[in-house]
Amino acid sequence: MEKNKVKVSICGSDYYITTEDDPKYVLELANNLDETLSKIVHDNSRLSITQAAILASLDYADTAKKATDTADNLRAQIKEYLEDSARYKMEAEVAKRDVERLNKEIQSLRSGSMKSF
Repeated sequence: MEKNKVKVSICGSDYYITTEDDPKYVLELANNLDETLSKIVHDNSRLSITQAAILASLDYADTAKKATDTADNLRAQIKEYLEDSARYKMEAEVAKRDVERLNKEIQSLRSGSMKSF
């Protein structure tokens, strides 16, 4: 895949990022980080950019961990639903065969009853 070199500005410092991702995506990430850091520094003027970056990193790590946990939970639920679906499908097939067998039995009994008259 093609490598892109993207210039981003975060808290007044420029960084050049080499990535395979879409440059617009990288710029969006950088802009979000810049906004987050700027807000943290604005709300806590005694914090350095490094301290703000650590707080932002913790927040992003928390968000990523919760998203991963949610995705794992959803995967487990989907797996259960698929297993339930397969079990119900098998039960429906067994029930369908039983209905067909019973219908044949009924036809056999009816035709046997008709012969006795």
